[in-house]
Amino acid sequence: MKEQLEAIRKSALDAGVETRTAVDLEAVRVRYLGKKGELTAVLKQMGKLSPEERPVMGQLANDVRAALEAAIESRSDALAQEAMAARLKAETVDVTIPGKKVEIGHKHPMYTVLDEIKEIFINMGFEVMDGPEIEQAEYNFTKLNAPENHPSRDWTDTFYLTEDSSILLRSQTSPMQIRAMETYGVPIRMISPGRVYRKDEVDATHSPMFHQIEGLVVDKGITMADLKGTLNAVIREIYGPNTKTRFRPHHFPFTEPSCEVDIQCHKCGGVGCPTCKGEGWIEVLGAGMVHPKVLRGCGIDPEVYSGFAFGMGLERLAMGQFKISDLRLIFENDMRFLSQF
Repeated sequence: MKEQLEAIRKSALDAGVETRTAVDLEAVRVRYLGKKGELTAVLKQMGKLSPEERPVMGQLANDVRAALEAAIESRSDALAQEAMAARLKAETVDVTIPGKKVEIGHKHPMYTVLDEIKEIFINMGFEVMDGPEIEQAEYNFTKLNAPENHPSRDWTDTFYLTEDSSILLRSQTSPMQIRAMETYGVPIRMISPGRVYRKDEVDATHSPMFHQIEGLVVDKGITMADLKGTLNAVIREIYGPNTKTRFRPHHFPFTEPSCEVDIQCHKCGGVGCPTCKGEGWIEVLGAGMVHPKVLRGCGIDPEVYSGFAFGMGLERLAMGQFKISDLRLIFENDMRFLSQF
Protein backbone atom coordinates (compact mmCIF):
# COMPACT_ATOMS: atom_id res chain seq x y z
CA MET A 1 0.00 0.00 0.00
CA LYS A 2 2.87 2.35 0.69
CA GLU A 3 4.08 1.94 -2.87
CA GLN A 4 0.57 2.67 -4.16
CA LEU A 5 0.32 5.88 -2.15
CA GLU A 6 3.72 7.09 -3.29
CA ALA A 7 2.82 6.28 -6.89
CA ILE A 8 -0.42 8.25 -6.58
CA ARG A 9 1.47 11.20 -5.07
CA LYS A 10 4.01 11.29 -7.93
CA SER A 11 1.44 10.70 -10.69
CA ALA A 12 -0.96 13.35 -9.36
CA LEU A 13 1.74 15.97 -8.84
CA ASP A 14 3.10 15.43 -12.37
CA ALA A 15 -0.41 15.63 -13.86
CA GLY A 16 -1.20 18.82 -11.94
CA VAL A 17 1.96 20.56 -13.12
CA GLU A 18 1.18 19.74 -16.75
CA THR A 19 -2.36 21.21 -16.69
CA ARG A 20 -2.93 24.36 -18.73
CA THR A 21 -6.52 25.21 -17.86
CA ALA A 22 -8.76 25.25 -14.82
CA VAL A 23 -10.93 22.56 -16.44
CA ASP A 24 -7.98 20.20 -16.79
CA LEU A 25 -6.93 20.87 -13.20
CA GLU A 26 -10.42 20.02 -11.94
CA ALA A 27 -10.26 16.75 -13.88
CA VAL A 28 -6.98 15.89 -12.10
CA ARG A 29 -8.57 16.64 -8.70
CA VAL A 30 -11.56 14.42 -9.42
CA ARG A 31 -9.32 11.64 -10.73
CA TYR A 32 -7.21 11.41 -7.59
CA LEU A 33 -9.24 13.00 -4.76
CA GLY A 34 -12.84 12.49 -5.84
CA LYS A 35 -15.28 10.03 -4.26
CA LYS A 36 -14.31 7.47 -6.85
CA GLY A 37 -10.71 8.71 -7.17
CA GLU A 38 -7.54 6.64 -6.94
CA LEU A 39 -6.63 7.81 -3.42
CA THR A 40 -10.13 7.00 -2.16
CA ALA A 41 -9.89 3.53 -3.68
CA VAL A 42 -6.64 2.86 -1.81
CA LEU A 43 -8.08 4.13 1.49
CA LYS A 44 -10.94 1.62 1.21
CA GLN A 45 -8.31 -1.12 1.59
CA MET A 46 -7.24 0.12 5.05
CA GLY A 47 -9.46 -2.46 6.70
CA LYS A 48 -7.25 -5.27 5.40
CA LEU A 49 -4.19 -3.95 7.23
CA SER A 50 -2.99 -5.15 10.62
CA PRO A 51 -3.56 -2.93 13.66
CA GLU A 52 0.12 -2.03 13.68
CA GLU A 53 0.20 -0.97 9.96
CA ARG A 54 -3.09 0.90 9.96
CA PRO A 55 -1.90 4.11 11.79
CA VAL A 56 1.27 4.31 9.70
CA MET A 57 -0.59 3.96 6.40
CA GLY A 58 -3.32 6.34 7.60
CA GLN A 59 -0.77 9.02 8.34
CA LEU A 60 0.91 8.49 4.98
CA ALA A 61 -2.47 8.71 3.20
CA ASN A 62 -3.25 11.97 4.98
CA ASP A 63 0.15 13.35 3.97
CA VAL A 64 -0.47 12.38 0.34
CA ARG A 65 -3.96 14.02 0.39
CA ALA A 66 -2.57 17.21 1.94
CA ALA A 67 0.27 17.33 -0.60
CA LEU A 68 -2.14 16.88 -3.52
CA GLU A 69 -4.60 19.49 -2.23
CA ALA A 70 -1.78 22.00 -1.68
CA ALA A 71 -0.35 21.33 -5.17
CA ILE A 72 -3.79 21.70 -6.82
CA GLU A 73 -4.50 24.98 -4.96
CA SER A 74 -1.07 26.34 -5.92
CA ARG A 75 -1.59 25.36 -9.56
CA SER A 76 -5.07 26.90 -9.51
CA ASP A 77 -3.64 30.23 -8.32
CA ALA A 78 -0.95 30.07 -11.00
CA LEU A 79 -3.50 29.36 -13.74
CA ALA A 80 -5.68 32.27 -12.53
CA GLN A 81 -2.70 34.62 -12.69
CA GLU A 82 -1.78 33.39 -16.17
CA ALA A 83 -5.39 33.91 -17.34
CA MET A 84 -5.45 37.42 -15.90
CA ALA A 85 -2.12 38.25 -17.56
CA ALA A 86 -3.41 36.95 -20.91
CA ARG A 87 -6.63 38.98 -20.55
CA LEU A 88 -4.75 42.14 -19.67
CA LYS A 89 -2.51 41.65 -22.68
CA ALA A 90 -5.45 41.03 -24.98
CA GLU A 91 -7.43 44.01 -23.67
CA THR A 92 -4.57 46.45 -23.43
CA VAL A 93 -5.46 49.95 -24.64
CA ASP A 94 -2.71 51.87 -26.34
CA VAL A 95 -3.19 55.31 -24.82
CA THR A 96 -0.81 56.79 -27.40
CA ILE A 97 -3.28 56.09 -30.24
CA PRO A 98 -5.39 59.18 -31.09
CA GLY A 99 -8.97 58.81 -29.91
CA LYS A 100 -12.03 58.89 -32.15
CA LYS A 101 -13.16 62.38 -32.97
CA VAL A 102 -16.48 63.25 -31.38
CA GLU A 103 -18.45 65.54 -33.65
CA ILE A 104 -20.27 68.34 -31.86
CA GLY A 105 -23.76 69.02 -33.09
CA HIS A 106 -25.09 72.40 -34.11
CA LYS A 107 -28.37 74.17 -34.52
CA HIS A 108 -30.72 73.08 -37.28
CA PRO A 109 -30.78 75.69 -40.08
CA MET A 110 -34.47 76.35 -39.48
CA TYR A 111 -33.93 77.11 -35.80
CA THR A 112 -30.95 79.25 -36.65
CA VAL A 113 -33.31 81.43 -38.68
CA LEU A 114 -35.96 81.31 -35.94
CA ASP A 115 -33.50 82.58 -33.33
CA GLU A 116 -32.39 85.38 -35.66
CA ILE A 117 -36.00 86.39 -36.25
CA LYS A 118 -36.77 86.34 -32.53
CA GLU A 119 -33.80 88.59 -31.88
CA ILE A 120 -34.88 91.02 -34.61
CA PHE A 121 -38.39 91.34 -33.18
CA ILE A 122 -37.22 91.51 -29.57
CA ASN A 123 -34.94 94.38 -30.56
CA MET A 124 -38.01 96.07 -32.03
CA GLY A 125 -39.86 95.79 -28.72
CA PHE A 126 -41.89 92.62 -29.39
CA GLU A 127 -42.57 89.90 -26.82
CA VAL A 128 -42.34 86.18 -27.68
CA MET A 129 -45.40 84.13 -26.66
CA ASP A 130 -46.31 80.47 -26.94
CA GLY A 131 -49.68 78.82 -27.49
CA PRO A 132 -51.33 75.37 -27.74
CA GLU A 133 -50.98 73.20 -30.86
CA ILE A 134 -54.24 71.39 -30.05
CA GLU A 135 -56.68 74.24 -30.45
CA GLN A 136 -60.38 75.01 -30.22
CA ALA A 137 -62.18 75.82 -33.45
CA GLU A 138 -63.56 78.88 -31.66
CA TYR A 139 -60.05 80.36 -31.48
CA ASN A 140 -58.72 78.91 -34.73
CA PHE A 141 -61.68 80.13 -36.81
CA THR A 142 -64.71 81.71 -35.13
CA LYS A 143 -63.04 84.48 -33.13
CA LEU A 144 -60.87 85.19 -36.16
CA ASN A 145 -64.01 86.07 -38.14
CA ALA A 146 -63.94 82.91 -40.31
CA PRO A 147 -67.54 81.98 -41.23
CA GLU A 148 -68.86 78.42 -40.91
CA ASN A 149 -68.67 77.90 -44.69
CA HIS A 150 -65.09 79.11 -45.03
CA PRO A 151 -63.00 76.60 -47.08
CA SER A 152 -60.31 76.41 -44.40
CA ARG A 153 -62.85 74.88 -41.99
CA ASP A 154 -63.51 71.93 -44.28
CA TRP A 155 -62.40 68.44 -43.18
CA THR A 156 -60.37 68.13 -46.38
CA ASP A 157 -58.14 71.02 -45.26
CA THR A 158 -57.92 70.69 -41.48
CA PHE A 159 -56.92 67.93 -39.04
CA TYR A 160 -59.92 67.69 -36.69
CA LEU A 161 -59.67 65.63 -33.51
CA THR A 162 -63.39 65.46 -32.68
CA GLU A 163 -66.38 64.57 -34.83
CA ASP A 164 -68.13 67.84 -34.04
CA SER A 165 -65.15 69.81 -35.47
CA SER A 166 -64.63 71.64 -32.18
CA ILE A 167 -61.06 70.49 -31.49
CA LEU A 168 -58.27 70.40 -34.06
CA LEU A 169 -54.56 70.60 -34.71
CA ARG A 170 -54.20 74.32 -35.26
CA SER A 171 -53.94 75.24 -38.92
CA GLN A 172 -52.29 78.60 -38.16
CA THR A 173 -50.67 80.45 -35.29
CA SER A 174 -53.31 83.20 -35.66
CA PRO A 175 -55.30 82.00 -32.61
CA MET A 176 -52.53 83.55 -30.54
CA GLN A 177 -53.80 86.96 -31.70
CA ILE A 178 -57.03 86.31 -29.81
CA ARG A 179 -55.39 84.70 -26.79
CA ALA A 180 -52.87 87.54 -26.47
CA MET A 181 -55.52 90.28 -26.68
CA GLU A 182 -57.85 88.50 -24.26
CA THR A 183 -55.04 87.85 -21.78
CA TYR A 184 -52.99 91.04 -21.94
CA GLY A 185 -55.25 93.66 -23.51
CA VAL A 186 -53.78 96.64 -25.37
CA PRO A 187 -51.36 98.03 -26.30
CA ILE A 188 -49.67 94.85 -27.41
CA ARG A 189 -46.71 93.89 -29.59
CA MET A 190 -45.99 90.16 -29.81
CA ILE A 191 -44.83 87.28 -31.97
CA SER A 192 -45.72 83.60 -31.48
CA PRO A 193 -43.66 80.94 -33.31
CA GLY A 194 -44.97 77.38 -33.50
CA ARG A 195 -45.92 74.29 -35.47
CA VAL A 196 -49.11 74.26 -37.53
CA TYR A 197 -50.89 71.51 -39.46
CA ARG A 198 -52.75 71.46 -42.77
CA LYS A 199 -53.67 68.75 -45.24
CA ASP A 200 -51.19 69.98 -47.84
CA GLU A 201 -49.52 67.75 -50.39
CA VAL A 202 -45.77 67.41 -49.90
CA ASP A 203 -43.72 69.19 -52.55
CA ALA A 204 -40.74 71.54 -52.79
CA THR A 205 -42.52 74.31 -50.86
CA HIS A 206 -45.33 72.57 -48.91
CA SER A 207 -45.67 70.13 -46.01
CA PRO A 208 -48.63 68.97 -43.85
CA MET A 209 -46.64 70.11 -40.79
CA PHE A 210 -44.70 73.34 -40.89
CA HIS A 211 -43.85 76.34 -38.74
CA GLN A 212 -45.33 79.81 -38.65
CA ILE A 213 -44.43 82.96 -36.78
CA GLU A 214 -47.53 84.92 -35.87
CA GLY A 215 -47.15 88.61 -35.17
CA LEU A 216 -49.55 91.18 -33.75
CA VAL A 217 -49.37 94.90 -32.98
CA VAL A 218 -52.35 96.78 -31.55
CA ASP A 219 -52.19 100.36 -30.34
CA LYS A 220 -53.56 103.77 -31.11
CA GLY A 221 -52.78 105.15 -34.55
CA ILE A 222 -51.38 101.96 -36.17
CA THR A 223 -51.61 102.11 -39.99
CA MET A 224 -50.79 100.03 -43.08
CA ALA A 225 -47.59 102.06 -43.39
CA ASP A 226 -46.46 100.66 -40.04
CA LEU A 227 -47.18 97.16 -41.30
CA LYS A 228 -45.17 97.58 -44.51
CA GLY A 229 -42.32 99.36 -42.78
CA THR A 230 -42.03 96.68 -40.10
CA LEU A 231 -42.14 93.73 -42.51
CA ASN A 232 -39.71 95.31 -44.97
CA ALA A 233 -37.28 96.02 -42.15
CA VAL A 234 -37.49 92.42 -40.89
CA ILE A 235 -37.14 90.82 -44.33
CA ARG A 236 -34.16 92.99 -45.26
CA GLU A 237 -32.55 92.29 -41.91
CA ILE A 238 -32.82 88.58 -42.69
CA TYR A 239 -31.92 88.54 -46.38
CA GLY A 240 -29.89 91.69 -46.81
CA PRO A 241 -30.60 95.34 -47.64
CA ASN A 242 -31.06 94.71 -51.38
CA THR A 243 -33.85 92.15 -50.97
CA LYS A 244 -36.86 92.87 -53.15
CA THR A 245 -40.34 92.45 -51.68
CA ARG A 246 -43.79 92.49 -53.21
CA PHE A 247 -47.08 93.22 -51.43
CA ARG A 248 -50.14 91.72 -53.16
CA PRO A 249 -53.78 92.35 -52.25
CA HIS A 250 -55.39 89.31 -50.68
CA HIS A 251 -58.22 88.32 -48.35
CA PHE A 252 -58.02 86.94 -44.82
CA PRO A 253 -61.14 86.89 -42.63
CA PHE A 254 -59.31 88.39 -39.66
CA THR A 255 -57.64 91.32 -41.45
CA GLU A 256 -58.99 94.16 -43.58
CA PRO A 257 -57.28 95.19 -45.79
CA SER A 258 -55.15 92.07 -46.29
CA CYS A 259 -52.06 91.32 -48.29
CA GLU A 260 -49.53 88.62 -49.09
CA VAL A 261 -45.83 89.41 -49.09
CA ASP A 262 -43.38 87.79 -51.51
CA ILE A 263 -39.63 87.95 -51.82
CA GLN A 264 -37.84 87.63 -55.12
CA CYS A 265 -36.76 84.01 -55.67
CA HIS A 266 -33.29 83.45 -54.22
CA LYS A 267 -32.66 80.62 -56.66
CA CYS A 268 -33.29 82.31 -59.99
CA GLY A 269 -33.28 86.01 -59.10
CA GLY A 270 -36.80 86.49 -60.44
CA VAL A 271 -36.35 84.73 -63.78
CA GLY A 272 -38.42 81.67 -62.90
CA CYS A 273 -37.41 78.17 -61.74
CA PRO A 274 -38.90 75.04 -60.12
CA THR A 275 -38.38 76.46 -56.62
CA CYS A 276 -40.64 79.45 -57.34
CA LYS A 277 -42.78 77.44 -59.79
CA GLY A 278 -41.71 79.74 -62.60
CA GLU A 279 -43.12 82.88 -60.98
CA GLY A 280 -39.86 84.50 -59.91
CA TRP A 281 -41.31 85.20 -56.45
CA ILE A 282 -41.79 83.13 -53.28
CA GLU A 283 -44.61 83.86 -50.88
CA VAL A 284 -43.27 84.15 -47.32
CA LEU A 285 -46.14 85.58 -45.30
CA GLY A 286 -49.65 86.89 -45.15
CA ALA A 287 -50.58 90.09 -43.33
CA GLY A 288 -53.09 92.87 -42.94
CA MET A 289 -54.78 95.32 -40.62
CA VAL A 290 -56.65 93.59 -37.79
CA HIS A 291 -60.35 93.37 -38.66
CA PRO A 292 -62.58 95.60 -36.48
CA LYS A 293 -64.80 92.57 -35.70
CA VAL A 294 -61.79 90.73 -34.29
CA LEU A 295 -60.87 93.69 -32.08
CA ARG A 296 -64.44 94.14 -30.93
CA GLY A 297 -64.74 90.42 -30.13
CA CYS A 298 -61.77 90.75 -27.78
CA GLY A 299 -63.30 93.73 -26.00
CA ILE A 300 -61.16 96.35 -27.81
CA ASP A 301 -62.81 99.45 -29.30
CA PRO A 302 -61.82 99.62 -33.03
CA GLU A 303 -62.70 103.32 -33.03
CA VAL A 304 -59.81 103.92 -30.59
CA TYR A 305 -57.34 101.17 -31.41
CA SER A 306 -56.06 99.65 -34.63
CA GLY A 307 -53.40 97.10 -35.39
CA PHE A 308 -51.73 94.82 -37.88
CA ALA A 309 -51.07 91.09 -37.90
CA PHE A 310 -48.89 88.79 -39.98
CA GLY A 311 -48.00 85.11 -40.26
CA MET A 312 -44.58 84.07 -41.61
CA GLY A 313 -43.66 80.66 -42.98
CA LEU A 314 -40.47 79.75 -41.11
CA GLU A 315 -39.37 77.02 -43.53
CA ARG A 316 -39.66 79.37 -46.49
CA LEU A 317 -37.65 82.01 -44.67
CA ALA A 318 -34.95 79.40 -44.01
CA MET A 319 -35.04 78.31 -47.66
CA GLY A 320 -34.47 81.88 -48.73
CA GLN A 321 -31.68 82.60 -46.28
CA PHE A 322 -29.72 79.38 -46.90
CA LYS A 323 -30.60 79.03 -50.61
CA ILE A 324 -32.37 75.70 -50.04
CA SER A 325 -34.20 74.57 -53.15
CA ASP A 326 -36.56 71.97 -51.63
CA LEU A 327 -38.47 72.25 -48.33
CA ARG A 328 -38.40 68.47 -47.87
CA LEU A 329 -34.66 68.60 -47.23
CA ILE A 330 -35.35 70.47 -43.97
CA PHE A 331 -37.30 67.51 -42.53
CA GLU A 332 -35.32 64.53 -43.85
CA ASN A 333 -32.51 64.69 -41.22
CA ASP A 334 -29.90 63.78 -43.81
CA MET A 335 -26.49 64.53 -42.31
CA ARG A 336 -25.07 65.23 -45.77
CA PHE A 337 -27.49 68.14 -45.97
CA LEU A 338 -27.42 69.32 -42.34
CA SER A 339 -23.63 69.27 -42.06
CA GLN A 340 -23.46 72.12 -44.60
CA PHE A 341 -24.84 74.53 -42.02
